[in-house]
Amino acid sequence: MTERVVVLGAGQAAQSLIESARAAGFEGPITLVGDEPVPPYQRPPLSKGYLLGETTVERLGLRPRSFYDTAGVELRLAARAVAIDRAARQVALADGARLPYDKLALTLGSQARRLPERMGGAAAGVYAVRTLADVDDMAPEFAAGRRALIVGGGYIGLEAAAVARKLGLEVTLIEREPRILARVACEETASYFRALHEGEGVELLEGAALERLEIGAEGRVSGGVLTDGRRLAADFAIIGVGAAPNDAIAAEAGLAVGDPAMGGGIQVGADCRTSDPDILAAGDVARIEHQGASIRLESVQNAIDQGAVAGRVIAGEAALYAPKPWFWSDQYDVKLQIAGLFRVGERAADLIVSRPGAREGAREGARSIWSFQSGAGGAPARLMAVDAMNDAKAYMTGKRWIEAGLSPDPAALGDPAAELKSLETQPTPAPSSGA
Repeated sequence: MTERVVVLGAGQAAQSLIESARAAGFEGPITLVGDEPVPPYQRPPLSKGYLLGETTVERLGLRPRSFYDTAGVELRLAARAVAIDRAARQVALADGARLPYDKLALTLGSQARRLPERMGGAAAGVYAVRTLADVDDMAPEFAAGRRALIVGGGYIGLEAAAVARKLGLEVTLIEREPRILARVACEETASYFRALHEGEGVELLEGAALERLEIGAEGRVSGGVLTDGRRLAADFAIIGVGAAPNDAIAAEAGLAVGDPAMGGGIQVGADCRTSDPDILAAGDVARIEHQGASIRLESVQNAIDQGAVAGRVIAGEAALYAPKPWFWSDQYDVKLQIAGLFRVGERAADLIVSRPGAREGAREGARSIWSFQSGAGGAPARLMAVDAMNDAKAYMTGKRWIEAGLSPDPAALGDPAAELKSLETQPTPAPSSGA
């Protein structure tokens, strides 16, 4: 095949798409357009090992630059796409260049949500954790004895708090919801990490909304003011309040996108095609159907697997993507591994089972938390997710069960003496869109 392919967005999904297309026999020219000055790299270590200084920038790269020459991929780095002309099949770049395409792939990812300027979001010393440049900019702030204010109790905020405490900083973390991890984990998992952070000396304020940042000398942040009037001193601030998909260019081109109030994203089918069959999307920016709900998945797993399917489709294969969500987070000496989703659309887990660490494959402080949806009319409960803290065996077992549609009996699972391998059961019915 000699069709011209342009890929907008140079992240994990783009890398997976390119490699998959070439592996499936696609021989046409590929142009990769990224707004950062470096080829695709790993983002998860940014708020973990890279910020700690344990991972070098060289190790972040997904492939050496020579890979792209060998694979016949033209790199357009530090370049920004500003418009898609679907009629002319061209992409316009900010520098005036126009790139023709036969197939266009949108792997545009997402951008960190930032505080508005009226709340102090543009002040010096206010950071987000999204790109290599973001972390390089904030790294000098992480000196022992300094005070960090972290806004947002999701994984990014908690990981940044863990790094700051390990480096000897004083940390205050505020979360406007009643608890941390409100969108992504059940109450029991949140309680585990609340205790972990407070035990490490983090001042953790839940149900605490930021009214504004205070600005001191030379336009630099000096603290924060909460809506209840409390004042918090800080030498710098990290804003970790989620991410928004980079779907504006798709919407302006007339492609179907989700409601911004519901998380936005470019709508795609299982074959990764958008409402224009010659334009595909994958990764954080894509909105997909999963278990009867329309969702976006922000994870490395989704970027890699969906990108690979998109690459095969570009190569002419009839490939379909079926999400199998998994995630991880490193905080202090705890490795959290998650399989499944405790909430899918309007359907959320309503039965939680907690187990101490498995007898094998577990480390100190190990625990696993299992989220079920109760069965209607006497039907068996369905396993939705497992959160495993320092318990690789529980994670791998739960992941296998979820992907196979298996659900153990919750009562038996709650018996710490019961071996996981003895609890397998028959597949439970898949949820309906109205569940």
